[in-house]
Amino acid sequence: MISKLISKLQQKTDLTYDEINVVMVDVLSGKTNEQENLDFLSSLTEKGETDDELLGMLDKMQEFSLKVEPRNQGTIIDMCGTGGDKLQTFNVSTTASFVVAAAGGIVAKHGNRSSSGISGSADIFEYFGYDLNQEPTQIANVLEKHNICFMFAQKFHPAMKHVAATRKKLGKRTAFNLLGPLSNPAGVKNQLIGVSSTEYLDRLPLILKRKGAKNIMTVRSDDGMDEFSTSATNRVCILKNDKVLMNAIDPEVVGLHKSKLKDIQIQTKKDAIESFVGVLNNTANQAMTETTVLNAAGGLIVANISKNFEEGVELASNMIKEGKALKLLERFVADTGDISKLKEITNG
Repeated sequence: MISKLISKLQQKTDLTYDEINVVMVDVLSGKTNEQENLDFLSSLTEKGETDDELLGMLDKMQEFSLKVEPRNQGTIIDMCGTGGDKLQTFNVSTTASFVVAAAGGIVAKHGNRSSSGISGSADIFEYFGYDLNQEPTQIANVLEKHNICFMFAQKFHPAMKHVAATRKKLGKRTAFNLLGPLSNPAGVKNQLIGVSSTEYLDRLPLILKRKGAKNIMTVRSDDGMDEFSTSATNRVCILKNDKVLMNAIDPEVVGLHKSKLKDIQIQTKKDAIESFVGVLNNTANQAMTETTVLNAAGGLIVANISKNFEEGVELASNMIKEGKALKLLERFVADTGDISKLKEITNG
């Protein structure tokens, strides 16, 4: 079956939702070989994925994944980028997630090790002793207690091991890079997603709308970041009340300072850890702090806590200045990891 569908893709023929479903069942069950996976993924990338194809792949990825069932009442969100911008910035969405949770948001963070950057969200959590292999019920407990948790993609999507070697061999972006951030194991309906191309700004909210999403905000900055940037204008698409609106967010208009990209770039994993703690500890440079604040503002809007960016920026800034974001991190690490690792940095 897969060879017939690969031929269709190679002839630049779109697959139906049902056809992509059939392929994905075989791929995720390990019934296809590496060459077939290679031909399938590269042909699909070359043709360009339709919304139906992406939706079919996403539905099967979620069907094959482990699930977390949150017990929290309220709007649960996730914040992450599709990655691949290769700009070596610090872990913006992970840092912003703690700011949002400190402000009363509930963040079921889903992520991985970095594929193209220096440090992924999993690397940050692991550094502080968080067990990446916790079971879904343990993670639901963490979320209920702290309003933030982390779900490691490799643990929650075990079927993806069948395409890991293929993806490595291809060495380029495939549909899976795009779908990873959309396949949250806690089934969140509210999400801030950084995208790698303006093509996906309005496409992803519409795909997620078909899956019953409530608030979705996609962003890409004009300087190439798959997150909100304070060094450029940000292109934003918002799905709210079943309507999709496009917008442009200028950091200076919402009360922040224009920065340079180099001010938020890092070179080592140690830099990544220190930048993450530095922002929450209010000792980082202005560009890192304000980049976090702007991303947190987006998260606060998605979480139905702030009405607009100006309001979100003010609330996020206060969470850092008043030490509430750091206090949350301290409680979180004391409960889920090794607090001495955090004290080393904050006292250093």
